[in-house]
Amino acid sequence: MKKGICIGTLPGAISEEGFALAVEAGFVGVELGTLNDDETRRKAAALAKKHGVEIPSIMNSAHWAKPLSDPDPAVRQESVDGMMASFASAEAADAGTVLLVPAVVNDTVNYEEAWIRSQFEILGMLEVAKKKKIDIGLENVWNKFLLSPTEFAQYVDQFNSEYVTAYFDVGNIALYGFPHQWIRTLGARISKVHVKGFDTSTRQFTPTLLGGNLDWGASMDALSDIGYDGWVTAEMPQDRDNPRDGCFALSAEMDKIFAGDV
Repeated sequence: MKKGICIGTLPGAISEEGFALAVEAGFVGVELGTLNDDETRRKAAALAKKHGVEIPSIMNSAHWAKPLSDPDPAVRQESVDGMMASFASAEAADAGTVLLVPAVVNDTVNYEEAWIRSQFEILGMLEVAKKKKIDIGLENVWNKFLLSPTEFAQYVDQFNSEYVTAYFDVGNIALYGFPHQWIRTLGARISKVHVKGFDTSTRQFTPTLLGGNLDWGASMDALSDIGYDGWVTAEMPQDRDNPRDGCFALSAEMDKIFAGDV
């Protein structure tokens, strides 16, 4: 599997310092957020090339504030526009996936509305995804939507497209499910994986990957069983006191998880 880190964990954002540290700490990929102008996209691509790392994925930035499930068509269009910027970012950086939170259920948007609206908008994006050969990786988050692995699989399958996949987050799912079970159900639908620390007893994320009580061995066994050998990217907060040491410690934790030494 390939070891990645999110840009937010690195110091200096899109900078020489951040990319150099990622490489020094042992990461081979850096996931970015949406880049909203061509100059920043060129800069990120150049830094990745210079330091010999890949940019495997772009984390779309608009889907929480402007969800595809919003009742207002104008808001949904803003969300689509954000995805178009994410596609452009991915194309410039040669990234294969754009992460998308497909919908948000709340007191004004019911489950059926979230499903139908997001389905319609994603269908409208598929032509762009196909043309650019960039998949839309739907992530499981705390959005009160797609709350079982079978339902998540059904949602992905309805598009009947290799360009709609699952971006599976091991930490997020632990609030309401068991990661290894979800992995086996989603199977080949999984295109990318996020990891973060989580403690089910406190129902809180942890500042380190191994600081919670997740069964990493079970998750890694499940990934192996489905034949997954792609990107595993840590989505962790930056160590504000010592980001350099924090990145090295995070890399070492991932090595332990990969080796089954946890």
